[in-house]
Amino acid sequence: MTDQLIVAEGVSRSFASGTGTIDALRDVSFSVPVGAVVALVGRSGSGKTTLLNCVGGLDQPDEGSILINGTDVTQLDERARTALRRDELAFVFQTFGLVPMLSAAENVGLPLRIRSEDPTTRDARVEQLLDLVGLADHAKQRPSELSGGQQQRVAIARALANSPRLLIADEPTGQLDADTGASIMELLLSVARSEGMTAIISTHDASVEALTDQTLRLADGRVIASTA
Repeated sequence: MTDQLIVAEGVSRSFASGTGTIDALRDVSFSVPVGAVVALVGRSGSGKTTLLNCVGGLDQPDEGSILINGTDVTQLDERARTALRRDELAFVFQTFGLVPMLSAAENVGLPLRIRSEDPTTRDARVEQLLDLVGLADHAKQRPSELSGGQQQRVAIARALANSPRLLIADEPTGQLDADTGASIMELLLSVARSEGMTAIISTHDASVEALTDQTLRLADGRVIASTA
């Protein structure tokens, strides 16, 4: 156990392109304390999504190490990375990723069904989470019956279902209007703290930096600033 939930050292990731190679990440190093809420900022193409994917085990860096709670995710096989994502991590993306034929409550409860959680415990957790994100009265509605902001709230509740250690949010307000996006960002910050999670939130909104514990600023695949 360590007081740093994430420790990244010398992380680099390149992709082949028609004109050669794109260096998405270049020797990136940083650490995030347990329980910290971090803003990951930078222009489009700066490497934010690639970094989050590497931290979350969705992609493998070419070089470097990424330790989560002392475990180097870059050394895990696919089965172990899948287990890590299922049990320790949660993701919120621009696209809500809800199952269209399921109700809000059923979408939130899906991770608990996969883990074969006791139905009574599962239903209580779903009710608690929908209340937490302000959707207690919309439990039976399907995604098509909800606004974009409400769908993202369901996605956040679903991400919290397994009480993850780390929440990774990649531009979670990217498809929302400014006012709705601001309310979703406030919700994310609030639930991360109320659930006692560590969180990394990628955003273009500079105002979010004032509300987080730490800021990582990326440019051209490098960390150019890390402030707390």
